[in-house]
Amino acid sequence: MLAAAGVVNRLLGFVPRIALPRMIGADGVGLYQMGYPLLIVLLTVITGGIPLSVAKLVAEADSRNDERSIRKTLSAALAATFGAGLLLAGGFLAVSDLLVGTLFTDERVSAAFRCMAPILPIVAVSAVLRGYFQGKQNMIPPASSQIVETVVRIVAVLALSAWLMRYGVEYAAAGAMLGVAAGELAGMLMLVGAWRRSTSPLRDGTSVAPAGKSESDATVRSVLGKLLKIAAPVTGSRLVGSASYFLESVLIVQSLAAAGVAASVATAQYGMLQGMVIPVLLLPTALTYSLSVSLVPALSEAAARNDRDAVRRRLSQSIRLSLVAGAPFVTAMFVLSEPLCRLLYRNGETGRMLGMMAPFALMLYVQGPLQAALQALDRPGAALRNTVVGAVVKLVLIVVLASRPEWGIYGAVVAINVNMVLVTILHAASVVRLLGIRVGLVGDLAKTAACMTFMAAAVVLTARLTAFAEPSVRFAAACSAGFAVYTFSAAWLGLIDPRGMLRVILRR
Repeated sequence: MLAAAGVVNRLLGFVPRIALPRMIGADGVGLYQMGYPLLIVLLTVITGGIPLSVAKLVAEADSRNDERSIRKTLSAALAATFGAGLLLAGGFLAVSDLLVGTLFTDERVSAAFRCMAPILPIVAVSAVLRGYFQGKQNMIPPASSQIVETVVRIVAVLALSAWLMRYGVEYAAAGAMLGVAAGELAGMLMLVGAWRRSTSPLRDGTSVAPAGKSESDATVRSVLGKLLKIAAPVTGSRLVGSASYFLESVLIVQSLAAAGVAASVATAQYGMLQGMVIPVLLLPTALTYSLSVSLVPALSEAAARNDRDAVRRRLSQSIRLSLVAGAPFVTAMFVLSEPLCRLLYRNGETGRMLGMMAPFALMLYVQGPLQAALQALDRPGAALRNTVVGAVVKLVLIVVLASRPEWGIYGAVVAINVNMVLVTILHAASVVRLLGIRVGLVGDLAKTAACMTFMAAAVVLTARLTAFAEPSVRFAAACSAGFAVYTFSAAWLGLIDPRGMLRVILRR
């Protein structure tokens, strides 16, 4: 349920990514995107590992039919996270102007910054309730709330941005951030309603205390201690990624300023990179994400039996499927980068960035299954270490390259490409070292490259043959011909194996 909701949300979330740049331009998207990385950091601090810890303690209490412990866990988690959200929101509002003046070169971002504050306590409550339902093994409320949150956010972001655009692009960006808050509020209210319907009074005998001292006799302080003990390492791991994302946003605009780029131009270029190009590159991960989700229990089961052949086979299947699913998108984004960006954003300038990044995105799609394998095989530390190394290299390259006038924003593009390749190679090396075996995908890589070449030739030929048609018709014809050739080539070369796909999906 959660994987399906994640795919739907990723596809729905792409709607404002297309519409928003058309409404507020690259400049407005840049102002909105500058605030977003800091919001992710703050949310990670408040809620990073809370859903997991709440789910674990609720599941343990639920197995004992101990309703009092469940409610005590929920009360402690809600009090801690909601209180932290309120405090952090108040403190953030107090220092927002100082942060903007210190970290960024464009002061217009301050309006969007202030609108981030209400999101913090709302998401804090939602995170706890999602953990509660996951602990109860009821995935319908979290999944449905995610979809409701996404739909409301899309409508609110577009409506508020369009309404506030009359007052200036900075207010339109602030409206987009308020739209995010509206979506989070809708998702939270749905979770609260589902929780109220699912609870039952204690007098009906649902709480059964075991012999001796009951877990339900634990104090709120001790329950909070258990929650934090579980949540702390998870929060630390996620904080590395979110902090890297935030530092990336700061260093890019600061480096562009050092290269002599005007603040408004730097904001627009950052908006094109993070608000237009990156979302297109991440669209295929809606497919590869579900593979990573399915891989964790499949590998854990095989590893528990010490069945190395099953581990190798399932990992190879997942990587192969990620390659096969991602390769046609990479080819289309590379060959048709400029017309794609003109159709989506009415902005051909982003096409060069997309063309530079598309070939390296294939490494990103393979990275998901490799990271899932390390987690399933009890090596999250290796995944974290590789991510940290990649983040440090990326940030250093951003400072070195983007601050040079001859590179500018394209220096940041190169740094992100290096990060995608480096982290994937490090993950692959960790998996090989851990398992003591080679996954054996050289043949699949060669076949995938051949299919991509055939597809690229078909796309170019079709585009030339339909040069007289409208741009949208020409683009659709080229993509259709390319995907048809790719599918036929993949089947002919044996890359597409329906039985293998079914085994991965069914975890067999």
